[in-house]
Amino acid sequence: MRAHEAGAMHGDIGDRGPGWLRPPADVNALVPQLWPRQVERGVDGALTVAGLDVRELAAGYGTPAYVLDEDDLRSRARDFRAAFPDVDVYYAGKAFLCRAVVRMIAEEGLHLDVCSGGELATALSAGMPAERIGFHGNNKSVAELTRALDAGVGRIILDSFTEIDRLTALARERGVRPGVLIRVTVGVEAHTHEFIATAHEDQKFGFSLAGGAAAAAAFTVLDEGVLDLRGLHSHIGSQIFDTSGFEVSARRVLALQAQIRDARGVELPELDLGGGFGIAYTTQDDPATPDELAKRLRKIVDSECAAENLAVPHLSIEPGRAIVGPAVFTLYTVGTVKDVDGLRTYVSVDGGMSDNIRTALYDASYSATLADRASTAEPLLARVVGKHCESGDIVVKDEFLPADVQPGDLVAVPGTGAYCRSMASNYNHVPRPPVVAVRDGRARLIVRRETEEDLLALDVG
Repeated sequence: MRAHEAGAMHGDIGDRGPGWLRPPADVNALVPQLWPRQVERGVDGALTVAGLDVRELAAGYGTPAYVLDEDDLRSRARDFRAAFPDVDVYYAGKAFLCRAVVRMIAEEGLHLDVCSGGELATALSAGMPAERIGFHGNNKSVAELTRALDAGVGRIILDSFTEIDRLTALARERGVRPGVLIRVTVGVEAHTHEFIATAHEDQKFGFSLAGGAAAAAAFTVLDEGVLDLRGLHSHIGSQIFDTSGFEVSARRVLALQAQIRDARGVELPELDLGGGFGIAYTTQDDPATPDELAKRLRKIVDSECAAENLAVPHLSIEPGRAIVGPAVFTLYTVGTVKDVDGLRTYVSVDGGMSDNIRTALYDASYSATLADRASTAEPLLARVVGKHCESGDIVVKDEFLPADVQPGDLVAVPGTGAYCRSMASNYNHVPRPPVVAVRDGRARLIVRRETEEDLLALDVG
């Protein structure tokens, strides 16, 4: 929602009804912070990305399709590298991963975090240096850990005592000493959706700080002497705008660092602050720049290290969706437009919850705009919905579109680079969309569209 004029709408309308909002001054206007950096309207009103008309993309690749502005992704990666020059910046593989993106982030000097054997396989197959990979996950299998050890993965983030035992046995068998971090659950409440808040005590990730499990895990690894304990890791959640949570988290993690030093005489050399920095999905979102984040986080770490008389460790951060999320929009074709007794207008597109589950899963808000033309029609408050047999199949809860929106029009939804393709499904046996990268006026397919043949190939019955 709220794709257009900044300040035209306020808050998440939720159940307040469509009359609560006032229309934008210009239904064709784009708010730059919501779109990839090279998206604009052409002289005839159609959207272009890196100089390429979206009508050409629709004609060549079909819809729905995820459209990646490659230079946008690369420039955001460079922005974080420049803002954090002495910090390891980890791209979130779970947000979106394919071999082309692995190569992009590797070329831009980023590290990569993965959390499954499939993500690890994708990273290695694309040539990502194993020493720049961090392996997350609360239930890594023996096979996954074995592959990580054999590949020489740089950091394995330990998540349970079972995993400590498992990895210790595997490392001892192979005569290797992998670098590991202890994931610490710091008890910080991130101001985000409960499903993506990951540092409160009652959840599946990490070792509890308050209960003493985090200290016990560190002592176990140090006393065993097989794994190379490099430091501590904390991640308080995702889509976070307020850095105050990082201040509390850093204070608690560095206090544990001091406790380990005092108990074992070891000052761990690394600290991963996590990240999960927020992006703008609507005009109500105001994310900090990488430079602002770097300034705040460095101040926090310097202050807390001084308070604990610790040397400032080598830092890592995990920006999460902040690199790929804004770099992608999804392009749809309108199939039907339905007015329901004057209560609401439903604009149905040829995708839906199978290519973007976040609205249904997290009550996430998105924006949208008419993409293939400009319009002089009055703004119409509409709900953009999908084609699936589910009443919760909503892409954009409320958005002003031109009143003359009609079947065959193209609609674009920005901010879909993170967790849309990676969480996509085949609900109703709908094939998943392609990912098309655009650069310098040229498009290339980096993930092809699934076909019905692909679906049937797995059906061996």
